[in-house]
Amino acid sequence: MRVIREWLQEEIRISLFSWNNKYIIKFELGPMEQTFKVPEMDVLDQSELETFWKGDFFEKVKTRFHEMGTSFREELIKL
Repeated sequence: MRVIREWLQEEIRISLFSWNNKYIIKFELGPMEQTFKVPEMDVLDQSELETFWKGDFFEKVKTRFHEMGTSFREELIKL
């Protein structure tokens, strides 16, 4: 797996990898992560991948992290 780029955006760590003819986009926040795989053949230029960390898609990633965090904390309370 080859690391293409890693950075922080709004406290979310974003990593972009290339592996097995796919781009792997990983979002991490605390103990949680979301990973998406995009076939390299579906992307003409890497700049097209920016749609995943800008705009509506990224807003949904943040919402999902909020939901995941709530569920995680609720389960930890039960321990």
